[in-house]
Amino acid sequence: MKLVLTPDLFLGKDVVIEGFSFLVLIAFFILCYNYYKLNKKKNLLYLGIGFLLIAIAQLATIMTKLVLYYDTTFTREVGMMIVTYKVVNSVDIFYQMGFFFHRILTLIGFYVIYKLVLKKKWTGDSYLVAYLIVLISWASLYDNNAYYFLFHLTTIPILLLIIKNYILIYTKGHNQNTGVLVISFSLLAIGQFIFILSKFSENLFVLANVIELSSYLMLLILIIRIIKCKK
Repeated sequence: MKLVLTPDLFLGKDVVIEGFSFLVLIAFFILCYNYYKLNKKKNLLYLGIGFLLIAIAQLATIMTKLVLYYDTTFTREVGMMIVTYKVVNSVDIFYQMGFFFHRILTLIGFYVIYKLVLKKKWTGDSYLVAYLIVLISWASLYDNNAYYFLFHLTTIPILLLIIKNYILIYTKGHNQNTGVLVISFSLLAIGQFIFILSKFSENLFVLANVIELSSYLMLLILIIRIIKCKK
């Protein structure tokens, strides 16, 4: 038996949003990598790597949900939950490992962006955070429903630290592209908070996904702005 928090009316649409997010994140990584090759600024490379890890995390979720939604022998809807029965053991592996990789790669990706964009050195606390990220992600293999909330609770403070860093950068140069990043990360943080509250209303789950989509739309706007300036 598998439990996935997804409203009935939103089945499949969340996969579309995550697919769009994956494409935007990959495009942002390519952009950062190309600029890194031109000027050799490692902070751009680290920023790109952080977004690449989050992109791979989105891909892991997409693959997992495709198995849960469409590759089943019997599916029964129960409220906000999708309960899926499958005889084949490989589906269990897809389910458990898919969400594990989504959570660990997302957390690591955001932490890389926080830690390395401002050229912060890796210290003992970095390894402690890395250990906690692995622990939280691994624990979700045994209780996906409970650790769903812990994952979002962990993501929020990391995003707030990223937002603080980029606000400091913005106040120094008032670069509009940096401002777009601040807005994008702020929307992501708001979305994470609403995901926590979505236990009480399926409409909140839909709202959280829409806000997350908006954050990646801001990233897409940033990519277009940078490409236009380059021309």
